[in-house]
Amino acid sequence: MDWSHYRFRSLWALPAPPAAVYDALARAEDYPGWWPQVREATRTDDTSGVIKIRSVLPYTMTFTAREVLRDRAAGVLEVAMSGDIDGWARWTVTPRGGGSLARYEQVVDVNKPLLRRLAVPGRPFFRANHWLMMRSGRRGLTAHLAGGHQAV
Repeated sequence: MDWSHYRFRSLWALPAPPAAVYDALARAEDYPGWWPQVREATRTDDTSGVIKIRSVLPYTMTFTAREVLRDRAAGVLEVAMSGDIDGWARWTVTPRGGGSLARYEQVVDVNKPLLRRLAVPGRPFFRANHWLMMRSGRRGLTAHLAGGHQAV
């Protein structure tokens, strides 16, 4: 087993129509406004940008995200990532009741040297750190879609 390889999946039930959720998720440069752990999201061209994230644990991950798929009709956004993490991430937004379900999937290898050295003992903490970040993101997006301030 490669202890620096991760697969994540999160499901966000959101009280907004799929088109609104998709549009918000498609604007990664706006994430820092509603997702506190996304510290920076800077476009470098029409399909790429540099993202810096930091959750509860005291480390920052920096990576380039390059758009691979943008299919509004199917509700799919996918990026390839390189830098402190290499891999891919995908949002799939579908209708659910009167709102939406946003499914996040990510498969990455961690390249950051400190995290690779701490891969075995740190793995449960790294996974919890990711879970906390995703929980905060769901809350922030919910507030953003409602026109309110971000929730932490």
